[in-house]
Amino acid sequence: MVVPQVRPRCTHWEEAAAAEAGGAPRENSPGTSLLKSADQLSCRKSCILIFSDCCFGVIVSIVDVYFIFPHIKRQQYLDLPPLAVAKIVEEGMPKEKYEPPDPRRMYTIMSSEEAANGKKSHWAELEISGRVRSLSSSLWSLTHLTALHLSDNFLSRIPSDIAKLHNLVYLDLSSNKIRSLPAELGNMVSLRELHLNNNLLRVLPFELGKLFQLQTLGLKGNPLTQDILNLYLEPDGTKRLLNYLLDNLAVSTEQPPPRSWIMLQEPDRTRPTALFSVMCYNVLCDKYATRQLYGYCPSWALNWDYRKKAIIQEILSCNADIISLQEVETEQYYSFFLVELKERGYNGFFSPKSRARTMSEQERKHVDGCAIFFKTEKFILVQKHTVEFNQLAMANSEGSEAMLNRVMTKDNIGVAVLLELRKELIEMSSGKPHLGTEKQLILVANAHMHWDPEYSDVKLVQTMMFLSEVKNIIDKASRSLQSSVLGEFGNIPLVLCADLNSLPDSGVVEYLSTGGVETNHKDFKELRYNESLTNFSCNGKNGTTNGRITHGFKLKSAYESGLMPYTNYTFDFKGIIDYIFYSKPQLNTLGILGPLDHHWLVENNISGCPHPLIPSDHFSLFAQLELLLPFLPQVNGIHLPSRR
Repeated sequence: MVVPQVRPRCTHWEEAAAAEAGGAPRENSPGTSLLKSADQLSCRKSCILIFSDCCFGVIVSIVDVYFIFPHIKRQQYLDLPPLAVAKIVEEGMPKEKYEPPDPRRMYTIMSSEEAANGKKSHWAELEISGRVRSLSSSLWSLTHLTALHLSDNFLSRIPSDIAKLHNLVYLDLSSNKIRSLPAELGNMVSLRELHLNNNLLRVLPFELGKLFQLQTLGLKGNPLTQDILNLYLEPDGTKRLLNYLLDNLAVSTEQPPPRSWIMLQEPDRTRPTALFSVMCYNVLCDKYATRQLYGYCPSWALNWDYRKKAIIQEILSCNADIISLQEVETEQYYSFFLVELKERGYNGFFSPKSRARTMSEQERKHVDGCAIFFKTEKFILVQKHTVEFNQLAMANSEGSEAMLNRVMTKDNIGVAVLLELRKELIEMSSGKPHLGTEKQLILVANAHMHWDPEYSDVKLVQTMMFLSEVKNIIDKASRSLQSSVLGEFGNIPLVLCADLNSLPDSGVVEYLSTGGVETNHKDFKELRYNESLTNFSCNGKNGTTNGRITHGFKLKSAYESGLMPYTNYTFDFKGIIDYIFYSKPQLNTLGILGPLDHHWLVENNISGCPHPLIPSDHFSLFAQLELLLPFLPQVNGIHLPSRR
């Protein structure tokens, strides 16, 4: 590989440059161009960098301090191989506490021997100085950069391609001649520091308000309008100004395309069945929808009066037979959701989190909880149940400190309703018998588990407690029915909707999907739960000799792996944490509502939800289920017709 030549342009370097180049000093007017082509970067009082043709690899010869690559040993050459760049890009923005760049920006240079031996180098900062007037597009290929110093130049404009440097956390454009900023600058949401001091800026693009992680914004020495200056000079001026810009940014994004319907199988036409649809949706409680948590969303779009319209519109557009909601505020359940849905033929059941017990009536209004709604034309409410996890933890602690100190202190809850199917719901092909006057029941359960990733043990124990209580409800209800009614399946089917706050590879999902989990599972964090956990095994204390806690159901997720890449979509986290499970073999999934178009999210630079067009940080789940109904007993080898 040919080592690029460096021809310094400063007068006192001319002899050295001529000697190195083997010729006369380069004739060029100072400060006219930086990166004059895709293969060349020039700078007055600095050097010319020639980029290799390699996609990522860059070889740079450095003879002046105006180019600074921190944390590199002082040698003759600097080598940045493709793999090093790829690794930096893959790692992305660090989630640790932000640490500003070292103002000294110390550097060392790699020797030719080290470069020849393939020594790796890692640099993430770049400084360009020397009265530079323009920047070439080659600079925007350095996507691994986290800091870019462009101060003290003659730049009058910044290309929109600067947004390609998506890993930048520090950008200094001070002391230039910049008159306007590109709107695309607002897409650089990793920025923590943006220095624009001593330029010619009169206005700022509203898109700048999207920089919700920005901690330092330098605007001094600009002829800005008085209203911007007034905001900026207030206490906490950077935050106030960014909020103002974001709140006044016009929403130009078009509505997302409709989510596609994914058919999984055809209904079984060989027997009596009942078809019904289920929705699971975390609606984001008002008190959690703050700029502190969702700084990328305008305050007006976080307001409940704005979001609730889109939420109820989404719920009604799905027209589900059963709706399970999490994070429903108590007051909003009674004054909004129940009112709106009763008008559409639904009835509902709601319970707030356990903390509501100890609060005043006024405070209790703002406690969130779980709700289940069902269409009264298709279902009859038989029973309703609330499961308080802290109460169960206290009653089943068995001396476990972890149960008392970690589980009992969390006030998450679950709810369940036992529903009877109306005859109108039973699908029947011509000539196929159905249940007649016999009851057909189904249990619908809904829960919201603890949120903190550091408490994987609590989530798993809460899930075990909930399934144990659900099984008790089903067993008790089953015993009250005639065995002939339960038919060939012998039990009441279960539909479980939940915000589990757990990923598909978690102990919680393993427990639900496989029927059990080992008592030494890593999610228990080696905490002592063993004796208390046996209370929640379907076989009781005598059924866990193999060290496994089981729940006794055969559950399957309505959304198979890969059908939904994420159900929660925020800036910091994108993943699957919401689920619809159902019991086999009574139930099957016929189809599900597919994910929101990922290309729409990317093309519109939507880094997280909620968003003016998406009212919650969760996406709803919606599935059509098929319930297989038992035949009536056979007489002489044929099914009797149903009684009327």
